Amino acid sequence: MKAILKKSAAAEPFSFSFVNDEGKMVLRSENYKAKDSASKGINSVKKNCTEDKRYILKESSNGMFFFNVKSANGQVVATSAMYPSEQDRTDAINMVKAQVPACEVEEQLGG
Repeated sequence: MKAILKKSAAAEPFSFSFVNDEGKMVLRSENYKAKDSASKGINSVKKNCTEDKRYILKESSNGMFFFNVKSANGQVVATSAMYPSEQDRTDAINMVKAQVPACEVEEQLGG
């Protein structure tokens, strides 16, 4: 698992995602105006993802399952990919808990 900090041409160009070893997105962020804010978001996920109370379990309107990770102040800092079953979502949460706290950050800022 690694975190990827990206920059796009959007008005709020910075975002991040956590990807598994196969390169598939597991968690993604909202967009941020500043690189520093996105970096703080990555650190917030790394810090909070080990605590069960930081997860909000959700089901989409099409029956897929996902979760949000929230910070200590209750703000959602990352949203997961969609999973076909509750067990797949649980497996993804367990992977996040095990791998995200120590994962490396790769910057893809272009330029």
